[in-house]
Order: sequence, then structure tokens, then C-alpha cells
Amino acid sequence: MASSAMTQTNITTDQLALLSLKSQIISDPSHFMNESWSPAISVCHWVGFTCGSRHQRMKSLNLSNMALTGGILPEIGNLSFLVSVDLGSNNFHGNFPQEIA
Repeated sequence: MASSAMTQTNITTDQLALLSLKSQIISDPSHFMNESWSPAISVCHWVGFTCGSRHQRMKSLNLSNMALTGGILPEIGNLSFLVSVDLGSNNFHGNFPQEIA
């Protein structure tokens, strides 16, 4: 039971970090964030993300070629299991936190 609660807390941490990123997107021409990035859906099923099978934590972020415009917030550094990031062909500003740079 404790393991399940811990997994839920960890994935919630990932979800909150990603919702912070979503809040900074000022242009999403394909509207994919409104359609798939919902707190009602597990973050492991959101477009652009892959969770690891062992820890059920976010391991990959791929938002390439989505024509997004927005900022990068320090909260993205809370994605402590993230090993791969691709934000190519977008217009993001700001710096990646040292934790994932």
C-alpha cells in the first residue's frame, strides 16, 4: 500500500511540473494540450510523454515539431527521472533548470 501511495505522489509531482509548463504555453496551433493534457488523465497517457515501466515516472519529453510558443519554468526540474528531452521546432524561451540541463 505504501508503494502505491508513493508512486501516486511521484507521478503527481510530474503532473504538476507539466501543468506548470502547460500554463506557460501561449501558442498551441494544433490544440493538442487542451485535448490531451488533462488532470483527469494519467500523465503517462499525455501526448509527448513517456513514463518508465519500473517507476511510472516521466522519462521522456518529446514536443518536437508542435509549433509551440512559451516559457520554461523551474518546475520542469522536478521531473527527476527525465532522461530525454526534444523541444525542436518550437519557440520556447527561458533556461532549463540545472537538474535536467
